[in-house]
Amino acid sequence: MGRHPECTIQLNSNMVSRKHARVYRADDGWLVEDLGSGNGTFLNGKKIEGPTALSHEDRIKLGPLLFRFESAATASSKAPTGKFAGDMTLGMGIDLDDDQGEPANVMNAIEAVAGFGKLEIRPEAKLKAVLEISQSLAGTIDLDAILPKILDSLFKVFPHADRACILFQNAEGKMIPKAVKHRRAGDDETVKVSRTILKTVLEQKKGVLSADAMNDAQFQASESISNLAIRSMMCVPMLSLDGDPMGAIHIDTQNIFNQFKPDDLDLLVAVAGQAAMSYESARLMVTALEKLKQDREMDIAMNVQRALLPTELPQPPGWQFYASYETAQAVGGDYYDVLPVDKGTKICIAFGDVAGKGVPASLVMSRISSVVQNVMAFVTNVAEAAGRINNQMCAKAVEGRFVTFVLGVVDPKTGKMKFVNAGHMPIMIRKVDGTIVELGEEEVGIPLGVMEDFPYDVVEYTILPGETAVIYTDGVSEAMNHDSDLFGMERIRQLVMKSKAGAAEELGKAILADVRKHADGRPQNDDITIMVFGRNA
Repeated sequence: MGRHPECTIQLNSNMVSRKHARVYRADDGWLVEDLGSGNGTFLNGKKIEGPTALSHEDRIKLGPLLFRFESAATASSKAPTGKFAGDMTLGMGIDLDDDQGEPANVMNAIEAVAGFGKLEIRPEAKLKAVLEISQSLAGTIDLDAILPKILDSLFKVFPHADRACILFQNAEGKMIPKAVKHRRAGDDETVKVSRTILKTVLEQKKGVLSADAMNDAQFQASESISNLAIRSMMCVPMLSLDGDPMGAIHIDTQNIFNQFKPDDLDLLVAVAGQAAMSYESARLMVTALEKLKQDREMDIAMNVQRALLPTELPQPPGWQFYASYETAQAVGGDYYDVLPVDKGTKICIAFGDVAGKGVPASLVMSRISSVVQNVMAFVTNVAEAAGRINNQMCAKAVEGRFVTFVLGVVDPKTGKMKFVNAGHMPIMIRKVDGTIVELGEEEVGIPLGVMEDFPYDVVEYTILPGETAVIYTDGVSEAMNHDSDLFGMERIRQLVMKSKAGAAEELGKAILADVRKHADGRPQNDDITIMVFGRNA
């Protein structure tokens, strides 16, 4: 027993050690042993120093949590189902009883609705109860603290109640106790809830009242009533704003003179509606705060990613370089870089598109940025550099996160360009007469990060004065409008053909403006990145 996930009985309390204590079977019975916990293990109020024998109905205390040990040989009640050490009642003192014999008799039922229920019935009592709940929970966003406060308020609204508990459904659909309260301090009697009633409450979204249960013949076979002397009980669902059951509130009394009445059930339904709203509001507030934290972290990540891109592009005499990067989300998977190589005599052009978008793609983008800069600092041969970059991306590859990539080296003096295309769209060249040439369609290799030692072909081309080269990602060609029509590669070709000779920056901005015009306000579905460079006419 302890806080560690490997414990058979996992306890969510910071006053319990990770592995606090253990209960185990020995030859002569069951023993409890402290495992060196910080706050110690207590048996019937006394701290134990070593393995100690357990007897029927012994009390074991770990921090603030109290357990009752029941021996299978002498216990009169059915052991609760679940993963237990021996026959010890688990958790917060709640047992879902299987209703031995006849099912629990429902004396009254009322349909629950999200919110405050039927306000025309006892409106003054409901208003007082709702205000009581609202005031006690005002400003509370700690989900672990809000449920005990709800029970405290219920005991004020129902002064004759003796026990109450709140159960919530976990991810597997099982009902898990989240809070328990007893009227008398030190009372650790298990609160038993009928599975039949609980199932009815959750499935039919109805509050259930059982008045004077001890004197009802149909309850005489139910241990959850007879063993614990329950005179009267109520169980109501806690409904979300959508009307779906998120949990249940169970409350009972042992007072023979003050059983619950139908009006009490109606009042509890109203209180449960306010309690559910308060809990859901707190949960939404916690979610909103987490979202704000994530947004701040994403803003930081966006700034870090932007810092990986060049702040200024080289502008050698007679040349123009232009690039633009617009992510579909806070961070993206497109990449470009323009950096001087070979002692500043040549210019390296790197341009890539990671499969996917968002945070996973941005992490791969940051890696390829680092790899390109490291490789190009020492290697100027394009084929060799592309091979090394590919091998490094393959060495730490993430399944499905390949990169389409263009790597080129341009000599500004001669206009001679050598480049490798790893699965990307061909480079589009606008010649002086306005015609289009798409370079390297036959030499396109596989994307980076797919196969080690892939031999990439090198394409050579001399950019003449007045010619312009265009590289773009599929976020440009696949940009969609509200009718889901693609921008298309043909539209890019038409824009390139109609542009002025040698006007790289003007052409790049014209393409981006036409993409936005085509989208007509529809949000981006992919990162949009473009690079345009060329020689002045």
